[in-house]
Amino acid sequence: MIDKLSWVAAYPEILLLTMACVIALVDLAVKTPLRGGTYGLTLLTLAVVALLQGAAAASGNTIEGFGGMIVSDPMGNWLKCFATIAVMATLVYGRGYSAQRDMLRGGELFTLAMFALLGMFVMISGHNFLVIYLGLELLTLSSYALVALRRDDVQATEAAMKYFVLGALASGFLLYGLSMVYGATGSLDVAEVLKAIAGGKAMLKGSAQVLTLGLVFVVAGLAFKLGVVPFHMWVPDVYHGAPTAITLMIGGAPKLAAFAILIRLLVEGLQPLAVDWQQMLAVLAVMSLLVGNLAAIAQSNLKRMLAFSTIAQMGFMLLGLLAGVVQGGSGLDSGNMANAYGSSMFYVITYVLTTLGTFGVILLLSRSGFESENVSDLAGLNQRSPLYAGVMAICMFSLAGVPPLVGFYAKLSVLQALLASSGAFYVGLAVFAVVMSLIGAFYYLRVVKIMYFDAPTQTDEIEAGADARTVLSLNGALVLVLGVVPGGLMTLCAQAVAQLFA
Repeated sequence: MIDKLSWVAAYPEILLLTMACVIALVDLAVKTPLRGGTYGLTLLTLAVVALLQGAAAASGNTIEGFGGMIVSDPMGNWLKCFATIAVMATLVYGRGYSAQRDMLRGGELFTLAMFALLGMFVMISGHNFLVIYLGLELLTLSSYALVALRRDDVQATEAAMKYFVLGALASGFLLYGLSMVYGATGSLDVAEVLKAIAGGKAMLKGSAQVLTLGLVFVVAGLAFKLGVVPFHMWVPDVYHGAPTAITLMIGGAPKLAAFAILIRLLVEGLQPLAVDWQQMLAVLAVMSLLVGNLAAIAQSNLKRMLAFSTIAQMGFMLLGLLAGVVQGGSGLDSGNMANAYGSSMFYVITYVLTTLGTFGVILLLSRSGFESENVSDLAGLNQRSPLYAGVMAICMFSLAGVPPLVGFYAKLSVLQALLASSGAFYVGLAVFAVVMSLIGAFYYLRVVKIMYFDAPTQTDEIEAGADARTVLSLNGALVLVLGVVPGGLMTLCAQAVAQLFA
């Protein structure tokens, strides 16, 4: 069961776990307020892990380990590579902010971030219900602790409690659903579950009704983790209450892991039930686009606005997952799967990239005793710092779907996948998504108007380290360059997803 290939499949996780423990010990000897030694060693570790994952993904090999409980495939390896880069950028942006708020008393920020990333890795690699759930719990427990890292801040503690209670409820939903699927199929292994369901009633160990009920709970649990309507109630409060560096930690890289478990559970495990779960995702997507965009318009707090924006963006990402399996003239047609799921993967990667830039600017504008979290705090930003205003404007235009930025091509690829399904229902969804994007453009463009045309309300000099300024510049440039030449990343996503079905 445990052979050499098992260790090859799991070596990035093993390296990350080992170094997280080493860094926790090394930090005991670090006394500087900015935790320079811990910070440098963490970034070095993450850079090595990202390179290893990128090399594994580029090789195109699929390796199963520990008796099929984990899998190392191109889609998973690319998602892990991008998640690692996202966590690196988050730590670079958030280090100064965290030091000013006494969150670097110890090295917990860095070690907890690495354990959260390890949880994402396990979620992405997991090919067994229990392994996926363990990864999810490692990520969420680390996230609860990170949100509460400012122990003396009432708002952060309240956000952590809300996140903990609602996160526990979501975990219960998911675990209950997975136990029902296990009861109906007799297996925890994703590949075995697929075989059992595809084999029909003769292969099932339990009733089809139990399987369907389990599917409902699984989708509800996943919807909680994605933060889509009607399971979105924790998102605005946690985004607002958490320290901004932690808001980015929650709103960035974990979206890649959430996409991965959607693919692992629904596509690789429960694909024969696609007609059922696609209907559920359609309702979630439509409600998320509607509530997310309309609620965001009313927000004056930038973090709450971006929380509702996230809800709408996740709804848009779900649209791609709807178009994989369609009802054809001769039964179910799954010919559009690689295209549809590849477009969703492209969407979630570009969303995380844009979110990093947006919160990066908010973090660098914040200073000791001042949280730059209201939309009005960005007034006249172009006069204070053309660089920060430019990056924020690029990210806002990208989130709104304005060409030639990468957000436009992300939305276009999802809409194209919907239209390729050629049913009236999918065309209607595409039209609805476009209308909602037009409504959403209002609150994104309002931020740009305030930065460029309003008089400054803040006059303090903006201070940021060279590392943060460099990463922010690269971040903004990538949003622009990937919009001008999106073909490489689109092809990478399409090929990675296509290899799942090879």
